[in-house]
Amino acid sequence: MTLDLNTMIAILAMAAATVFTRISGLVLIRHVEMDERRRTAIEAIPPAVLMAVIAPTAFAAGWAETLACAATAIAARRLPMLVSVAIGVATVALLRVAGF
Repeated sequence: MTLDLNTMIAILAMAAATVFTRISGLVLIRHVEMDERRRTAIEAIPPAVLMAVIAPTAFAAGWAETLACAATAIAARRLPMLVSVAIGVATVALLRVAGF
């Protein structure tokens, strides 16, 4: 297998952009006064991103995926993100085994 120079440059540029955005977010948030309203808004971001990622699956796939997306959405309202994703994966697996 050969690695094209342009491909390697693209991979490194994307990695650098990812690292930069993550670090800049951590640095910039230190300069923001965190009142309750802002804290609530920031805590709502991970479930919103999760729903944005799985919502197309809910409408484009079968019943098992749609019901698993609903279970994930309900779980994401109160549980940690990793637990919510695990519930979604387990739900779709069980529903597929059940024949949905």
